[in-house]
Amino acid sequence: MTTISAAAVDQLRKRTGMQMMKCKAALIEANGDMEKAVEILRKQNKDAVDKVVHRETAEGRIAVFIDPAQQVGAILEMRCETTPAAKNELFAQLANDLARHIALKAPADVDDLLKQPFVDNPAQTVAERISEVVGLVRENMKPQRFVRLTGLLGSYVHHDQTTGVLLQVEGASADPTLLRDVCMHIVAKNPVAARPEDVPPAVVAKEKDIALAQAAATGKPANIVEKIAEGKLKTWFAENVLVEQPFVKDETKTVGALLRAAGLKVVRFVRMKVGELS
Repeated sequence: MTTISAAAVDQLRKRTGMQMMKCKAALIEANGDMEKAVEILRKQNKDAVDKVVHRETAEGRIAVFIDPAQQVGAILEMRCETTPAAKNELFAQLANDLARHIALKAPADVDDLLKQPFVDNPAQTVAERISEVVGLVRENMKPQRFVRLTGLLGSYVHHDQTTGVLLQVEGASADPTLLRDVCMHIVAKNPVAARPEDVPPAVVAKEKDIALAQAAATGKPANIVEKIAEGKLKTWFAENVLVEQPFVKDETKTVGALLRAAGLKVVRFVRMKVGELS
């Protein structure tokens, strides 16, 4: 039987990301031929993927990556089948790797992402990188959705990894801790829009109609009804629009005022929660 050196096993592990024992077994089967061993492992992974590809992926985690030097970032919802897999270190690393890839390589959509050469190993595609982890964890996995932003960015992912935010602001510079706090606020309060002008006109019209109906039900004169409705609409904006919301850590200030004091303006935010519709 061909003697397989530890160095050869380690080389194969680095090339494929597979477990040491699987690499050794593949090298033994290939009689020490490195390229043949790579193909054996790829086939094993493909077989593993084929067995699980149609299973439902209802669990997962949110991953975020920001490169401050290049001012690019991405937020990704990565799906798998079960909660234990979502907490698996291999799956967590995969999600983080893909968020980094998205930020640096700017894929157009999920299909484009899967076809791209993987940023950390251009010899394999992103789909092949995912297949490696599928082969190890034995669960279906897929990138569900992602958003890439450029500029001054901040982020926060909740401790259970199922909700996260990527925030873009304008300004000369930004304190990462401040931006993280604002992102934490967004996770907690779930605003419908960043700024009043970002609220869709149809939503504003609907809320105004509701406010007018509630005000009219008081039986007050028309001019009073209009003022009551305006007050109700203002309250709705304060409850639902980020810059108008009282900051979760200090409700004496709005988020908008907090950012203005730091010389910043909100551009947009992306909030993702595993399982929500995009």
